[in-house]
Amino acid sequence: MPLIQLRGIEKTYVMGNQTVRALAGVDLDVEAGEYVAIMGPSGSGKSTMMNMLGCLDTPTKGSYVLNGLDVSTMRDDDLARVRNREIGFIFQTFNLLPRVDCLANVELPLVYAGLPKAERQARASRALESVGLGDRQHHKPNELSGGQRQRVAVARALVTNPSILLADEPTGNLDTKTSLEIMQLFERLHAAGNTILVVTHEEDIAQHARRIVRLRDGVVERDEPVLAPTLAGALGASQEPR
Repeated sequence: MPLIQLRGIEKTYVMGNQTVRALAGVDLDVEAGEYVAIMGPSGSGKSTMMNMLGCLDTPTKGSYVLNGLDVSTMRDDDLARVRNREIGFIFQTFNLLPRVDCLANVELPLVYAGLPKAERQARASRALESVGLGDRQHHKPNELSGGQRQRVAVARALVTNPSILLADEPTGNLDTKTSLEIMQLFERLHAAGNTILVVTHEEDIAQHARRIVRLRDGVVERDEPVLAPTLAGALGASQEPR
């Protein structure tokens, strides 16, 4: 069975006297280890799709099976547990706590999971080292560059060993050079076997993936492989992160 299996996913919202159909019957399979970009113009259902994949919302109709679990009918408490265990989130705005250091920020999902302090800190430290920030563990977010802050967010997403890394416009607040560095990091994470879903409106970011799913008017308009992924060059991908 695929890691992600969507069948007939529909999502409608009632806004005043109007019913908005954000998703209109989406079928999608994602295998473990894939690197998929989800694209679409404003109003295509892209954000709703991200919320659905991330178990932040449930469908009005249809089924979503994630790693063998039917999450489409789960209650909020059960969805929260699935999110913490199965999904690592990476957001455009980083969503870091400003008053604590990088180590504490990365530990946070493990706090929710109830792990002992020593194990939390050891795993958070390893996660920071894996994104090239082993020497920044006790720095606070305001002492870091934008790219470094996003790396902390990636470490936090990795620390629970999730089934999926779900990135929402991960380079939206970064300049071109730093965006390239983050995409090189994603390339290394994919090469290490991580399943990555990137929701983006930027074509050049999507071209780093191996497959692009294009939404329009709440349905999958196209689902196609990336024939020549933008790997940022083998030399660039092997350089030390900034």
